[in-house]
Amino acid sequence: MATQGKTPKFEAKMCTPEQLAGRAAELEGPVVFTNGVFDLLHRGHVTYLDQAAQEGKSLIVAVNADASVKRLGKGDDRPINTQLDRMAVLAALECVSLVTWFDEDTPLNAILAARPDVLVKGGDWPVEKMVGAPEVQSWGGRAVSIQFEHERSTTATLNKIRGAQ
Repeated sequence: MATQGKTPKFEAKMCTPEQLAGRAAELEGPVVFTNGVFDLLHRGHVTYLDQAAQEGKSLIVAVNADASVKRLGKGDDRPINTQLDRMAVLAALECVSLVTWFDEDTPLNAILAARPDVLVKGGDWPVEKMVGAPEVQSWGGRAVSIQFEHERSTTATLNKIRGAQ
């Protein structure tokens, strides 16, 4: 007899931008915030996310909405995975506490809503150039740039796949 599957528990970690402030306030602190496209999740991503999570007790990840990814100029066929699919994969990670999205060109509104204790970006973003760093520092938080340990990128992966065709 076939039974209907249960709703995956990780879906409870996903929220809308309108829910972000309330959901973030419920998290155990210190709260860490990061953002990105996270299109084809790879070892570089999961290493970075785990290291970001270690900067506090809870990790919020804000993904670029599909329209936002298009504006980044990563290619006509990007994102490969939809916003909802990218959010679900991230939410399934143990180190991630909450996932939302932003449709603007920068995550500043999401950062202001979440009011994290720690803002984290990858090593290609020096603290002085991080969107939201001055705001997080203004309420006593800190901004951290984590050096990449595994030189991987979705763009490089897609180039490799396309070259194999």
